[in-house]
Amino acid sequence: PSQPTLHNFKNLWSTHPFLSYLENSLIVVSTSTLISVAISTFAGYGISRFKFRGRSVYMAFLLATQLFPSIMLLIPYYKIFMTLHLIDQISALIITYISFTIPFCTWMMRGYFSGISKDLDQAAQIDGASRFRVFRSVILPLSWPGLAATTIYSFISGWNEYIFALVLTQDEEMKTVPVGIGQLVGEYRIDWAQLMAASLYALIPLTIIFIFFNRYFVSGLSAGAVKE
Repeated sequence: PSQPTLHNFKNLWSTHPFLSYLENSLIVVSTSTLISVAISTFAGYGISRFKFRGRSVYMAFLLATQLFPSIMLLIPYYKIFMTLHLIDQISALIITYISFTIPFCTWMMRGYFSGISKDLDQAAQIDGASRFRVFRSVILPLSWPGLAATTIYSFISGWNEYIFALVLTQDEEMKTVPVGIGQLVGEYRIDWAQLMAASLYALIPLTIIFIFFNRYFVSGLSAGAVKE
């Protein structure tokens, strides 16, 4: 460029409610990630450690949910949330993202827990630990790579999601970062400078996540890939 400038990084905050977009995305994605990882951790542990009626059917159901494109659920979700008066509400996006990430996160955690020897559970129970104490004090500290992988997957899935956030939010103050960036692309004009500035801002949270969880990511994804 003949005249390089950083003006667009500053101008973005005054010409668009980008701070609201960031706040909405952080609230929605952080909450949905926390709930998804918590539920999938308990579910994955239960599937890997207990044999119960319907276990195979439940696992097959989780896998089957990943075979269909999420766009098929757009109209049903919109009608449900419209009936519940949740359109333009943060809770609608949180519920949507949780429903999308829990099945795959459960499979990831189940694969990781299956790679941890059950002898550890039995040894702790012999020492008098309850089942929950075994999970909390013995198994959970060993599962950080799996937790990191599921956290990264859930966070990225929610942070980059566009179509549901576009449809379920109509108020300008309730939109998320992907929707806000998409609005910079007009029918007759594209504001490339602010588009690139907004995209760089959107990369910052993902970069921070990868910096802290990078060493756990590969080992967590590969867990359960080989049957021992």
